[in-house]
Amino acid sequence: MPDKVRKFQGQCYHKLKKACLKRGALFQDPYFPPSAESLFYKRAPPQGLTWKRPKELCKSPRLFVDGISTRDLHQGSLGNCWMVAATSCLASEPSLWKKVIPDHVEQEWNPKRPDLYAGIFHFCFWRLGQWTDVVVDDRLPVSQDGTLLFCRSATPWEFWSALLEKAYAKLNGCYEALEGGNTAEALVDFTGGVSEPLSLDQKKLKQHAGQRRMLFQTLAYAHSHKALITCSIRPAEGELVESVLDCGLIKGHAYGVTAIRKLRMSDNLQVTCGTPHIFMVRMRNPWGTTDWTGAWSVGSPQWQHLGRKDREKMGLIVRDVGEFWMEFEDFCHYFTDMVVCRLPEKSHLWDKTHWREVRCLGAWTYVPGVPPSSAHVPIKTQKPSIGLQWSKQMPTQRRDQNEQKLSQKLKEGPTQGEKNRKKENQEVMERSLRGGHRPLKEECVEKPEGVGKRKWERQMDKRSRCGGCINHRDTFLYNPQFMFEIGGDGDEVLICLQQEDRRMKRREGRGENLPIGFEVLRVEVNRVWRVQCLCEQAASSVYMDSRSVTLRVTLGPGRYVIIPTTFQPGDTGQFLLRFFSHSHVYLRELKRELPAPSLWHCCVPELSAVTTVHLLRASGFSKPKQTAPDVYAIIRCEEDSVRTRISQKDGTPEMNTKAIFYRRNPKSQISIELWKKGLLLDSFLGAAQLQTRGDERGRNRVIDLQGGQSRGCVFVETSSSQCLTDL
Repeated sequence: MPDKVRKFQGQCYHKLKKACLKRGALFQDPYFPPSAESLFYKRAPPQGLTWKRPKELCKSPRLFVDGISTRDLHQGSLGNCWMVAATSCLASEPSLWKKVIPDHVEQEWNPKRPDLYAGIFHFCFWRLGQWTDVVVDDRLPVSQDGTLLFCRSATPWEFWSALLEKAYAKLNGCYEALEGGNTAEALVDFTGGVSEPLSLDQKKLKQHAGQRRMLFQTLAYAHSHKALITCSIRPAEGELVESVLDCGLIKGHAYGVTAIRKLRMSDNLQVTCGTPHIFMVRMRNPWGTTDWTGAWSVGSPQWQHLGRKDREKMGLIVRDVGEFWMEFEDFCHYFTDMVVCRLPEKSHLWDKTHWREVRCLGAWTYVPGVPPSSAHVPIKTQKPSIGLQWSKQMPTQRRDQNEQKLSQKLKEGPTQGEKNRKKENQEVMERSLRGGHRPLKEECVEKPEGVGKRKWERQMDKRSRCGGCINHRDTFLYNPQFMFEIGGDGDEVLICLQQEDRRMKRREGRGENLPIGFEVLRVEVNRVWRVQCLCEQAASSVYMDSRSVTLRVTLGPGRYVIIPTTFQPGDTGQFLLRFFSHSHVYLRELKRELPAPSLWHCCVPELSAVTTVHLLRASGFSKPKQTAPDVYAIIRCEEDSVRTRISQKDGTPEMNTKAIFYRRNPKSQISIELWKKGLLLDSFLGAAQLQTRGDERGRNRVIDLQGGQSRGCVFVETSSSQCLTDL
């Protein structure tokens, strides 16, 4: 059982089972009863539907028959192939499914001890950074013909897949809530990993064999490190989801990647294939059918040149129903979208190729208050700038019309039907009520005839943490801020922002995801307080209405702040920020706006100014026919100091170090000292003195060094303000 498990709806599996065995009664779940509400929230159940326990469906039911495998999964009548595809990936790795199905031996039917069976099961899912244990009874929906209505196994007396689906439906509100989804979401829920959606550039992959080879190596490496991979074909605009191509593949349908092989071909096959090496991918359709009709499909000529022993030796085997092989070149030709779910690897002896994970929980919150007049932010009417727009999630899996409408509402605002349900101007309030707060002020202005929507503005207090994306510059920095530092020569990092799941709210018409994203700002090397003004933008994610947004980027050494946001100001909710790197990184939320007052405030002056010093570079340290020294700088301001990294053997070292100082005596001088790194003792090369004005922005200076061994100079940019929250 995973550590730190949260009990969903407060139900404890072991206590409930013990109580049922004591009473001699089978468990009946009061939170997920055998009723229409547990099935659907919009449509009526099919005629003849009944709920039955496994013992009523077969003589000797089992949780597993001959272990667990992908052939145990058949989708049924529910449009949740995204979940079934993720489950098939789960079934291929014992270390993963044993987390999702804990106590699997204890939960199994024991035909010799029927008195130990209580009709209760439990499953674990990873939600917002924590494993959640979901308890269900064994009553399953059965169609009129006597078969399970939804997910089922090819073996009629095996029930793990049906019970797992029921637990996942309970977690999400009902079975219908599972219709239309994203495989990436299910992979994260089943593994606790981080999913990277990849969009395949078919044109480049088709034209350039080198790019295909790089993609193949990336996928082979990920697969060898236990990553789970799914893929799909994106339907064109206006094209039907699940339309079938001539090659047999289905658009908008989620396929799992179960094997990746690079093979050396025999002489006979070289004549057939025309190449000494061939790159192959094994796919699986969660429907349990082999759709592919191209090269290497079932019965194709390529297989006629390979005997059974050759196939087994080369690893070209098909393990389960629905699996098929295809060449990687064909894979790149047809598939447009891919999801790679990487699993966090825990080890005390950490290899540099492994990812280290740190994470923080946070929330976009609204705080009522009386803000300054400059904080008025138009919510409904503000349009995004040209540089930043949010993207609707690609339909990489089966999505019904209901799913598409829910996502589209974020672009179009409330529908006319929703407006009619709200009387006495309640439609103006709906967006705020969805987020759990009420606007401080509303101003309704009728637009000219034909516009159809109302314009209103909301005041936002600076203590709020829901300022919207960077387009809303007045409130963007109100969002939560998280700081981290990259050392050495830089590092490749993976940042994942995940919002709370909202499927359970679909019954109330509020199940759509918020469009979310984040910005990464490079800040001063000594900053420990919240960012007050926009600074260097190091990276930016896309904005999507998906449950998680991921960005992989290489960052240089320095201190950074991640600002997770919703696209629009005023939207509230919880989120999880996950940060992966190859080195030790400490991630923490910045909560304080300014330095705390001194304990000796009666004896020392108050802070009266803030100054930033950006040391760009130095010059004049190289002499003819001599190697330039290793140099570093120390910036001193009153009692604070900041030391730069060492620049090795560079006559014009690029320092690129920015520091911030909160000052009690703005008239005091700031000193920049240059030092030469020695084996035992460091040598003083000289110092530059500067003073700042009361209010200045981006003032550039070139200052000569004095009092040392060098006649060089430093290039500096300074900003200063008497308002402590200006910088």
